[in-house]
Order: sequence, then C-alpha cells, then structure tokens
Amino acid sequence: MMQKAKLNLAVLALVVALPALQGCVEAALLSTAAAASVMSAHDRRSTGTQTDDETMEWKANNHVPAQYAKQAHANFTAFNRRILITGEVPNEDAKASIEAEVRKIEGVKDVFNELGIGPATPLSSRSNDSFITSKVKARLVDTNQLSANHIKVLTERGIVYLMGIVNEREAKVAIAVARTTAGVVKVVNALEVVSDEETRRLDNQVLGARNAPPPSAPVENR
Repeated sequence: MMQKAKLNLAVLALVVALPALQGCVEAALLSTAAAASVMSAHDRRSTGTQTDDETMEWKANNHVPAQYAKQAHANFTAFNRRILITGEVPNEDAKASIEAEVRKIEGVKDVFNELGIGPATPLSSRSNDSFITSKVKARLVDTNQLSANHIKVLTERGIVYLMGIVNEREAKVAIAVARTTAGVVKVVNALEVVSDEETRRLDNQVLGARNAPPPSAPVENR
C-alpha cells in the first residue's frame, strides 16, 4: 500500500513538472535556433549562397568514385561556391578522379584539391585536428579585430585551412593567428580577399540599413 502511494506521488510530481520541462526544452530549442539565425545573419554570403554551399558539400560527398569510396577519407568544405577537398586517398589517380567529379557539380566556381596520398588518419589524429580548429577559432574571437563568422577554419593532419570572404587586413590577422597557434604544422590560405569597400557593402547588405554607419558630416577647411 505504501509503495502504491509513493508511486502515485511520483506520477503526480511528474505530471506537475511536465509543463515546466516542456518550457525548458522549447526555450533551449528556441535559443539554438536563434543562435543559428545570428550566425547566418552575420555571414557575408547570402542565404542562397549558404544553401548552395551546403548542397555542394552533400553532392561532393556522393560524387566519390565507387572504386575509392572505401579507401578514401575525403572531406568537402564549400564556401561561396568554392570547394576545398581534404583528407587522404591511396594514390594520385584517386586524388585526380575525386577532383574531376567535384568539378562536374553545377555552380562550383573553384576547387582546391588538398588531398594527401597515404592511409586514412586515425581517430586520435582527427580529434587533435578538431582541438586545433577550436583553438584557432577561439583565438580569432579573442583578437577583437574581425568576426569569427567570416572565417571558416578546418584542420587536417595539423594543417589549418582558412576560407572566407575578407579584406586584406582581416586576412593578415587570420593567417597570423592560425600560424602562431600551438600544434599547427602549416597554414593554407584559401581566403577570398576583396576590397574594404566590398566587405562594408556585404556587411551592410546582410545586417540591414538600420545597422549601417551614419553618413559622414561635411568638413570645411579654413
């Protein structure tokens, strides 16, 4: 009888708590969605280009020739319709074949084939690469000299690859941060460098006129 009473109390407590728990879950989901929206809103690519990049990555993963699918460890990263291929393949033929297939994907503007020849890296190496990537991203944020959302960082075998749409100053900052991060073997610069005016135009276009800088007042020299 006592056990039944305890069970009933437990069920009642769960029923009472469910609305609160549901609210927490909904809040968490809303927060995640909001964070994703903010990240997207501060990307210099249009939402259409971001979608195209995601589609290209998916297509590239499905374009690995069947004879190399099991042997190759290939990663595809697209940014502004430019695809970076990293990972390891067994031979030069596999490297060339994968690149050729990626170039056939509609809308691809350029391909950077950084595949290494050799066995696939072990899990420990990939974990270390992820750690290096997180360090580079954190240090980019700490500089307060550029938005980390404008730089895509990827690490493979200790080699850091940088992609993004930046001006010359931002490119120099990103490269300097990456090359002085512990554990980095080499930095490969695949950044798309545009003029200061172009980055301002892209930022104003993405953020909206309400966030655009106010017009400068005229100056009269005496």
